[in-house]
Amino acid sequence: MVLDHVEGREIRRPATERQERTGGRRALERRELEPAAPVVSQHELHRRVAEATFAVVEEQVLRFRLRGPTVHGIIVNMLTKNSKPGKRGRPPGRTAEGEATRRQLYETAIELFSERGYEAATLREVAARAGVSPTLLYRYFPNKRAVVLALYDELSEAFAAQVALPAGRWRDRFVRALGSSLEVLGPHRVTLRALAPVMIGDTEEGVFAERTAFSRVRVQGVFRDAVLGAKDAPPAGLAQALGRLLYLLHLGVVLWWLLDRSPRQRATRGLVGLLERVMPSAALALKLPIVRGFVTSADALFEEGLLGRAEGTA
Repeated sequence: MVLDHVEGREIRRPATERQERTGGRRALERRELEPAAPVVSQHELHRRVAEATFAVVEEQVLRFRLRGPTVHGIIVNMLTKNSKPGKRGRPPGRTAEGEATRRQLYETAIELFSERGYEAATLREVAARAGVSPTLLYRYFPNKRAVVLALYDELSEAFAAQVALPAGRWRDRFVRALGSSLEVLGPHRVTLRALAPVMIGDTEEGVFAERTAFSRVRVQGVFRDAVLGAKDAPPAGLAQALGRLLYLLHLGVVLWWLLDRSPRQRATRGLVGLLERVMPSAALALKLPIVRGFVTSADALFEEGLLGRAEGTA
């Protein structure tokens, strides 16, 4: 930018300097201060800095008779070359190649977890099977926990995106959400079986751990909306509590499905059908004060016992 001014001979020594050139050195030595300049544009600021800088350099260097517009332009360009603002926009993110590498490593790790179990599998084995160095693997997944969190993220996001709740009663919407969850989890059943001890019992990586809350909140939100968006939704406070209990019921069905040893998980399909048949009675019972009180109390116990939130805390 500044070089353009130089080549166009737009940068000139200030008129006051041409008139008092002989006194310039003495003024600098006395450190006389000029009045503060008003706020100017970046373009104008670069030009003024170039003028002032050239005046000092010329006084100290150009007395050896380095004259002419070419020398003037070279010096100013050297002094201002790096003063141009960088390109605007977002910083570069993940590349397509990097995403492909991450996906390959993720799938290899999930495959190994399914075969050997979460505790027995190691990241070094994952790297060896993927044909990469452990250092490269650690760039994407510094530990096995990172792989588990990525799995939670992928499955919960797929469920939230795929589920399509029908208009109507909350019991029908719940059954649809439950069925959609089992459909999303279906292809990963072997892996989830291997991770079942972690999902249930691990306080740091389990379903109810604090660090996995992002996934839990995403899935729980679907069951909350199944109640809140229903045409027969109960009052808001009760609806929230009911939505959380339905989410918990859904987790019970998922665990049943993981442990189901019947052919093609036939017993799980029977359990879902049984729940579907009993839901109308549950909806009627919810009109009773004693049942409403039970739902509210059970929700409070769920918050305290599984999420670690005592009464009165967020």
